Amino acid sequence: MADTNQGHSQRAIVIGIGEYHTGAEPMTSIGLGSCIGLIMHDKILGIGGMAHIMLPESGGKRDRLGKYADTAIDILLQELSKKGSSKNMLQAKMVGGAQMFANFSGNLSIGERNIEAVRAGLKQKGISLKGEDVGGTKGRTILYCPANNFTISIRRADGTCSEI
Repeated sequence: MADTNQGHSQRAIVIGIGEYHTGAEPMTSIGLGSCIGLIMHDKILGIGGMAHIMLPESGGKRDRLGKYADTAIDILLQELSKKGSSKNMLQAKMVGGAQMFANFSGNLSIGERNIEAVRAGLKQKGISLKGEDVGGTKGRTILYCPANNFTISIRRADGTCSEI
């Protein structure tokens, strides 16, 4: 566990690239660039989960389930179900998906591809996307405290802060 240094006295579980966690504990993901921090929340139980998604598709890989949009959505749903959540009680928010490299000349940046993959995966599973802070060119750090009514605190690399 690491201190998030965001004005909170709580300590948060750090969710690194390709990792995920579910429960009632505060969770943080540091330095989301093109990656997506996906948060699912159950307001009734006061629990949730976070995944630090690096890539849009697993292509059948099962190495780190939080690494890919398709496997991250599935594992969060499975783990939250084990804790008593039902899919129809879950809501989601996502943060990240920045274009970190200004000289990129491909069709879609990895950040944009991640955003679209998460949106499509949530829609397919019937999970409502209640908020997002995505795109742009600045990395972000997020803090999610399940007990705090599904508010996600965001600190951008330029020092600006907000909540969704």
